[in-house]
Amino acid sequence: MSNEFGPEQELATFTKAWAHAIISNDAEAIGRFASDDWVLVGGTGVFEQGPFLSAVAAGELTHETFEVDVARVRTYGDTAVVTSRVTNNGTYNGDPFSADEWTTDVFLKQQGEWRCVLSHLTPVTDS
Repeated sequence: MSNEFGPEQELATFTKAWAHAIISNDAEAIGRFASDDWVLVGGTGVFEQGPFLSAVAAGELTHETFEVDVARVRTYGDTAVVTSRVTNNGTYNGDPFSADEWTTDVFLKQQGEWRCVLSHLTPVTDS
C-alpha cells in the first residue's frame, strides 16, 4: 500500500480495508492483513491467528457488520499503534453477538507492507 498520504492516513485506510475483509467472512482475505503470529486479546483470552481464521473458514465465526472509527494513529518507525472504536455484529458457533469495543492494533511494516501483530479489545462501558 502506498504511503502517498503519509503513514497515518495509510494505516487508517488499511484498517478500514481490513474491516471490509472481515465482513466478507473470507479467512484468506482477513489473513492478508495480519502477520503469521498475530493474536487477538479480549475478555475471554488470547486467540491466535490459526484458530481464528479456521473459525471464519468453517463458518463458526461470521460478521454481518464491522464499523471502524479510527480515533488515533501513531507511528514509531516501522511500528504503529492504531486506536479505534469498533461496533460489529455476527454469529459465533450459531449464537448471535453484538459488540461495541475500543481496539488497539499494533502494526509492523514487514517487507514494505503493514501487518497487524496484535489486536486488543476493551468493551465500551457507560461511564
